[in-house]
Amino acid sequence: MTYNSTRSDLVIPEYGRTIQEMVDHLKSIADRNERNTCAKAIVSVMNSVVPQDGEPEEVQKKLWGQLYLMANYDLDVDCPFETPTRESRQEAPARLGYPSATSRLGHYGQLTRDLIEKAKEYPEGEEKAALVLTIANLMKRHFLTWNKGTVESGLLRAQLKEMSGGALELPEDAELVSSAEILKSKRKTSDALDRQRGKKRKR
Repeated sequence: MTYNSTRSDLVIPEYGRTIQEMVDHLKSIADRNERNTCAKAIVSVMNSVVPQDGEPEEVQKKLWGQLYLMANYDLDVDCPFETPTRESRQEAPARLGYPSATSRLGHYGQLTRDLIEKAKEYPEGEEKAALVLTIANLMKRHFLTWNKGTVESGLLRAQLKEMSGGALELPEDAELVSSAEILKSKRKTSDALDRQRGKKRKR
């Protein structure tokens, strides 16, 4: 009887030994057209065994790359993409495009920043004043999401000015939504979500 402990390690264990044996057989096929047909069939089986997420083209590119990896890059078939190499696999991945905005006030979110940039384009007048007030109220709601207490209008005024590069200023007499009303609204939303989750559990 043959035990897995006596066999060679699998290159990609998720696909199992059967697919690895298919790849080994693929490398032994002499006819190129037959090899191409077999390679496409193996890629299709790989996708069925371990379904992939993402755009179809990216999924196929990944599967073909894995096929070459399991063949130890010793594979002569017509790859529909740039032929994967051992060197390309060892290259460091590209850096992720993290937001360049300062993180000190990151809790206000990208929507707040987008609204600030939009408000900066408005001419002085009632519309701009109304948008500035809306932004300040939004900032207050975000602030209270992370700080369960109160927040002074002066702090929001200073941070709005900082985030807008001094272009937007909240009037000192501006009336924002009260902290109590915001927290009450959040509690109602939270209670409603808890009730909804409870109903789903009972089902």
